[in-house]
Amino acid sequence: MAKKETHNAKEIFDKQILFRIFEFVKPYIGRFYLLIFLTILVGILAPLLPWLIQYTVDNSILQNDAESLIQMTLIMIVLAFLQALVQFSHTYLSGWLGQQIIHDIRMKLFSHLTHLQLKFYDKTPIGRLVTRNISDVETLSNVFTNGLAAMVGDLLQLIFILGIMFYTDWKLTLISLAAFPLLIVSTYIFKEKIKSAFNDVRTAVSNLNTFVQEHITGMAIVQIFNTENKSYQKFEEINKEHRKAHMRSVKYYSIYFPVAEVIGAIGTGLLVWYGARSVLAEHLTLGTLIAFIMYIGMFFRPIRMIADRFNTLQMGIVSSSRILNILDQKEQIQNTGQIIPQIIEGNVKFENVFFAYNEDSYVLKDISFKVKKGETVALVGATGAGKSSVINLLSRLYEINQGRIEVDGIEIHDYEISALRRHIGVVLQDVFLFSGSIRENITLNNAEISEEKIWEAAELVGARKFIERLPEGFDYKVMERGSTLSVGQRQLISFVRAMVYNPSVLILDEATSSVDTETEELIQKATQKLTEGRTSIVIAHRLSTIRSADKIIVLDKGEIKEIGTHQELLAKNGFYADLHRMQYKELVA
Repeated sequence: MAKKETHNAKEIFDKQILFRIFEFVKPYIGRFYLLIFLTILVGILAPLLPWLIQYTVDNSILQNDAESLIQMTLIMIVLAFLQALVQFSHTYLSGWLGQQIIHDIRMKLFSHLTHLQLKFYDKTPIGRLVTRNISDVETLSNVFTNGLAAMVGDLLQLIFILGIMFYTDWKLTLISLAAFPLLIVSTYIFKEKIKSAFNDVRTAVSNLNTFVQEHITGMAIVQIFNTENKSYQKFEEINKEHRKAHMRSVKYYSIYFPVAEVIGAIGTGLLVWYGARSVLAEHLTLGTLIAFIMYIGMFFRPIRMIADRFNTLQMGIVSSSRILNILDQKEQIQNTGQIIPQIIEGNVKFENVFFAYNEDSYVLKDISFKVKKGETVALVGATGAGKSSVINLLSRLYEINQGRIEVDGIEIHDYEISALRRHIGVVLQDVFLFSGSIRENITLNNAEISEEKIWEAAELVGARKFIERLPEGFDYKVMERGSTLSVGQRQLISFVRAMVYNPSVLILDEATSSVDTETEELIQKATQKLTEGRTSIVIAHRLSTIRSADKIIVLDKGEIKEIGTHQELLAKNGFYADLHRMQYKELVA
């Protein structure tokens, strides 16, 4: 069961996060500077219209100057078109820049996830990682499209409006802004409240995604053990938290915007009252009053928008913090090796290897053994003995705590990791198939694998007949995790997948434990051909499948107890003999 995610909004250092996110802007710095220029231009052009209207009213309409009126009208039309063009360019460029940046962030995040050790995934819910790569990155895009650039534009517009207002009539400006402190206080309170609410919303979304992903993946368990109602009740609790978080943000919006409208109306009312008296007393022109009414509307609107944009920015910062937390994970596989062999002979050596998934609990203790080129070595032992851990270490899916692992006399960390894995073929007990065609699942989109090689491997395994019987053959679409295929068919496909890569070292992890007798016979025949002249490490509970192994290693509680052939170990009458007798009794029963 996934642990609920929590995050304290007070821990977020906004500036530091913004600086780090803006590292992604550097490849587009030219367009970013253009966006800044357009933002400044938007801020300059917006206050010009009220100023032109003021001039038109005072010097054209009231002066009865028809020619001047036509000229000013044409100027205002040109200004309107210019504003529209600049606004379009600004909106399009900010959206384009935002999408480019989040594309890069999403690619970097996905690449980072693919290079993390499996230890990271052992302790991190998959639903949470999906939220980071999809929802949080999408939320972050608003920082660039509707957040920072737009907020800077609003601030510039405010500065230009204030400058013109004070230059025109400072007394009237102060009267107009009498209610402004109230708006500042209410905006600050709203900003703090909505910041906390949005953080709770993001946390609730992550918890929802994690819960849904886990329970859909494990639906068979939910139904087998009749936990549908309990799962429903648990989901209802998480969903309620999500609704409550959203309703908090709705409540704050519902309060803030009417309050902001009332404060804006108070400012406008004071302006009209004082301005009308000044016009009647001929201390103020009618054009100036009309312009100020427009200015005050233009002034209070950005203030309200800045609060909303600040909240967009806060949501982006919360999402950014979560994304950066993933990118800061240090559990990456260290790919410092430089050796890229064209051929690996297949000599494997474990020397005093210690390994723990958790630092305080070793699952492998002082493991030492050798596998010569072309040998077949079997690992046996009870569940939890450490068999799968051995093969995980050889493929560098996990890193050892102590000791040394060599392939052809070279420490595995000295190999370039993809080059090492290219020569190791793995068939796992729990076969994973991706959504896509059988061909794509076999080649994993490797264009170097020819059609001929696919058919050859399928024929060798004995999978060709069942694949040809499928509606589209190798183009048959496999549903998620291969749900439309039987366990045996999935296992055969995994064998074909291992074989087309022609590995020097073959690892079979319980490869025949979940198939029927007929399929097992097919796999056994294919295995004999495949392991011929190739180093093979076989993990099996069925001891009957490994009698012909060159060497059998018996593991118990992470330690090697016995090493020898089938006959030698039976003669010792130790751990292996006990396992053999136990299985023989089960077969007889």
